[in-house]
Amino acid sequence: MKKISYLLFSLSLFSISIANAQTKKTTAPVKAFPAEVARPKLVVGIVVDQMRWDYLYRFYNRYGNGGFKRLINEGFSVENTLIPYTPTYTAVGHTTIYTGSVPAVHGIIGNDWYDSETKKNVYCTEDSTVVTVGSSPSSEGNMSPKNMLTTTITDELRLATNFKGKVIGISLKDRGSILPAGHAANAAYWYQGSTGNWITSTYYMNEVPMWIADYNKMKLANKFYAKNWETLYPISTYTSSTADEKAYEGKNSTFPHLLAQNIDKNFDAIRSTPYGNTLTLDLAKLAILSEDLGQDNITDFLAVSCSSTDYVGHAYGPNSIELEDTYLRLDKDFEDFFNYLDKKVGKGNYTVFLSADHAVAHVPGFMKENKLPAGVVSDRDIVFKLNAFLNEKFKVNNVVLKSMNNQIHFDHDKTDNGSVSFDVIKAASIEFLKRFDGFANVVDISRVSLATLPEVQKKMITNGYNARRSGDLYYILNPNWFNGSSTGTTHGNWNPYDAHIPLVFMGWGIKPGATNKTHYMTDIAPTLAALLHIQMPNGTVGEPITEITNK
Repeated sequence: MKKISYLLFSLSLFSISIANAQTKKTTAPVKAFPAEVARPKLVVGIVVDQMRWDYLYRFYNRYGNGGFKRLINEGFSVENTLIPYTPTYTAVGHTTIYTGSVPAVHGIIGNDWYDSETKKNVYCTEDSTVVTVGSSPSSEGNMSPKNMLTTTITDELRLATNFKGKVIGISLKDRGSILPAGHAANAAYWYQGSTGNWITSTYYMNEVPMWIADYNKMKLANKFYAKNWETLYPISTYTSSTADEKAYEGKNSTFPHLLAQNIDKNFDAIRSTPYGNTLTLDLAKLAILSEDLGQDNITDFLAVSCSSTDYVGHAYGPNSIELEDTYLRLDKDFEDFFNYLDKKVGKGNYTVFLSADHAVAHVPGFMKENKLPAGVVSDRDIVFKLNAFLNEKFKVNNVVLKSMNNQIHFDHDKTDNGSVSFDVIKAASIEFLKRFDGFANVVDISRVSLATLPEVQKKMITNGYNARRSGDLYYILNPNWFNGSSTGTTHGNWNPYDAHIPLVFMGWGIKPGATNKTHYMTDIAPTLAALLHIQMPNGTVGEPITEITNK
């Protein structure tokens, strides 16, 4: 009897302990959410066109404390950020940053692409239904985001704020302004080289605001032309660069660069000087002031792309004094810009991120000078030789229409109706092209999963393939080979020198630090979405970078 009583007593205690545990579990304090969702007053996205990741540190000792160093020291640097597709070009990079997606989904597969149906080239932002605003009629203004198939993080901010949050894009390049600003932007402004005006299109408005009109009247490019382009510091101190005069840098590669002859004549020349970045960031400051960006509790977004780094990089290469001087000057421009944000919006009230649309290869002449492998190929040469081979082998005349973006386009009217199957033509073309100097491999894009390739190359080709817009074959070049000329350099390939980009966040909601964990360009937009507590863009394939936040 005592044993039964003890057992019942023990069971009752066990039941009480379970009940208490359940009570504690259900009554545990729940994390309290603030009365309002906290967001920064302004988000500033900065894309430095053609910036290699290593530029953060290559010139670090020469930077001041308020520009790149401030970003690195006060912000969070995602040190191993990679582009997850190929080819790596300007329009594609800007689109991917702001959509969190890849060309297979967002549709922007290059700056241009070949439309096999119309047999015409398509420019990424061309739109024949709109016209120039802010200057005389010109094809430079017939632009819009209509070719982009998905939303952007800027579109999602507009949706999340019921279109009360302002979004403005600014860049010398139309594609660097239009694609980041998205479909629902209040405005996108880009530079018209023929007039020196900042323009837009009727997609956004019927006339530019007065602050743009007044700014255009000043023709500030002339002010910079009058100064010429001297090195910021004594030229002997540019020890991170090659000698000033190199044949592989192209024409006019010697300091000082005389610009005065361009006054009132060649407004486009400003692009290939560091002053183009200064103009861009000055306009960005004016936009903040004139449009009251970041002046209330509804988050605004300013998308800025600094394009002169790309023009200078193409012309002179990563190891030129011109490139080093451009970054030292950009560092000072950033210091002025961040100080302006501190003063106008308030330090701690804005979030800024800096990244790049792509990086760049070393100039082949520089590589060969230092006993390193490199070379160039020619699209025209590829088409000519491949057509000659196929004509001789199969008696098909000019079946190859285009070589572009590392892709071969065939005339499907001929391949679909000819006596030789398209599969046979493609297989023969692949084997022929593999014998070209500089070619590492060639694959049938629609069957890339079956190709014998490293997984990273398969993934990047697949992510860059859009069934409606891409070609039939994709060729992979040897490292530091590219499609171009013997002077200057370019980008576009899968290799780390083209695909490893900087990514630094700073300001509201960001803790200082760094990570060497691999992240991707596609992670930027979902990270911003998580930070702002808004929906990510509708084609997003990336993931939030959780290391950067304080939460």
